[in-house]
Amino acid sequence: MSVSPSRPRDFLASAAPGTRVVVRYRINGGLTDALGELLGCDGTECTVRTRREDTVITLASVVAAKAVPPPPPRRAPSVGPGPTGPQKSQDAAGLEKS
Repeated sequence: MSVSPSRPRDFLASAAPGTRVVVRYRINGGLTDALGELLGCDGTECTVRTRREDTVITLASVVAAKAVPPPPPRRAPSVGPGPTGPQKSQDAAGLEKS
């Protein structure tokens, strides 16, 4: 395992594009986080692709940053009781199981 640089800006500058990161940075009124794929970083700003948008963050506003693991796989939708009661399952041939 590699040791990340001690300063968040150094970490962002050295991280490869495509690394999943979380970046905490200052905004008016406090702090916020950007979680997503690092698209790139230059001497003054970095860009993180979040679920909603590409977020451009000035490095001067960054207070913390680190690599994070990939997101967990999405869970399958749960199958609950239908409007008339519990649903019966079917086998591979489409026959009802009790």
